[in-house]
Amino acid sequence: MTEDRTRSTAQKRYEIAEDILRSNIIDGVLPEGLVLLEGPIADILQISRAPVQRALQTLEIEGLLHRFSGRGYLVGAPNRGIEPNRTDIKTLGLHITSHADEALQSRSSWERIYNTVEADVAGCVVFGQYRIVEIELANHFNVSRTVVRDVLNRLRERGLVRKNQSSHWIAGPLTAQIVKDHFVLRRMLEPQAIVVGAGHIDHAVLTDLFTRLSTLEQQQPKDYLGAVEAIQSNFIETCVLATPNERLKDLIRNNLLPVTATERLLRRLGLPGDPAIITELRLIAELLMRGAATAAAAMMESHLDASVNRTIAQMKIVAIIPGPSVTADYLTRVME
Repeated sequence: MTEDRTRSTAQKRYEIAEDILRSNIIDGVLPEGLVLLEGPIADILQISRAPVQRALQTLEIEGLLHRFSGRGYLVGAPNRGIEPNRTDIKTLGLHITSHADEALQSRSSWERIYNTVEADVAGCVVFGQYRIVEIELANHFNVSRTVVRDVLNRLRERGLVRKNQSSHWIAGPLTAQIVKDHFVLRRMLEPQAIVVGAGHIDHAVLTDLFTRLSTLEQQQPKDYLGAVEAIQSNFIETCVLATPNERLKDLIRNNLLPVTATERLLRRLGLPGDPAIITELRLIAELLMRGAATAAAAMMESHLDASVNRTIAQMKIVAIIPGPSVTADYLTRVME
């Protein structure tokens, strides 16, 4: 470890992430060949993907890691024939100094509550329109109004909340038309992403995904709905977000947020899942394994057409269900 760590509190998050990853590579905690992915690193450091992405790009320039045919980076210099090591980085005990940890936490207060707020909002918007009061949200999590505004602005960027003419923060209602609009964008973006990213897919990960989809298709585990949710997320990461176009990935992720939230809520309300979803995803994965990217993109279009019809049909059922009896105390139902 170098003495630079003592100045972590004056650094930006991507610089802190660079220092942490660099020192762990040099100290051998992150071994040569280890596959580094933005998501798991962001989870460990409790920050967003953007600073992790920038840190990885800097370390690539320094020659400490490099891109390869799969997704992510490999630890080690390029052109040495290093074999990928897919050990879960969360099991390696990444060493983070107290200075770095304190600096990261002080800079990412909004990130520590964001997922909870997003889940609270997503869990009610399908039932109607809700107002979010800043001071009540701040008191609920014991954070500053600045942190609250960071959270709300990020939710607005993702299309989950908005400000009305009175400058009140409003969530919902998530209507059938809004869901259809999101699926229109999905149909424009995701099949194209599959075509562009097909050559960048990690084939070992794709094969594992195909095997899991095939197994799930043939036998339904006890937690079937949970398994479907997890494997759909894995499918998006593996097959759709393999594209190297970062702007395209951001557009897809942001557009997916309200759609994913709606589907998750419908499942948690006990509405039955359609096994056809798994068959459709399995066919797309199989086509990609065979190198048929154009056919996979066409199958993705068919999957999205079927998905929007399934979602709208379930939303019609929800329309006759009373809204949640309990919501977070910073969410107030607005009667229309």
